[in-house]
Amino acid sequence: QVQLVESGGGLVQAGGSLRLSCAASGNIFRVETVSWYRQTPGNQRDLVASITQNGVTGYVDSVKGRITIFRDNAKNTVYLQMHSLKPEDTAVYYCNANITSFGGTLYGNYWGQGTQVTVSS
Repeated sequence: QVQLVESGGGLVQAGGSLRLSCAASGNIFRVETVSWYRQTPGNQRDLVASITQNGVTGYVDSVKGRITIFRDNAKNTVYLQMHSLKPEDTAVYYCNANITSFGGTLYGNYWGQGTQVTVSS
């Protein structure tokens, strides 16, 4: 069984910072590409940033320069460091990962439960 658990969300004033964590647990062989998405009520889930197993990153234009994605492969954890937060960053943030488990015999795509980020003006 593989699980993704996000943490680090909360309420912050505009201009503030938060660091989100996405920790994978279970019978993990390797965590491949991990992405962070965000979703506001009534809207689709939008990609924010991604990082490959080798550390290659990608960001949507709206967060470039303010958000950094990085990972600690030894801890099977990916982080989303957010600075200069804006009210429009308010959303539920979800972690998504491609994970190989059970000695490399099983490959799957997993979602976390989400963590709320609220930025007040």
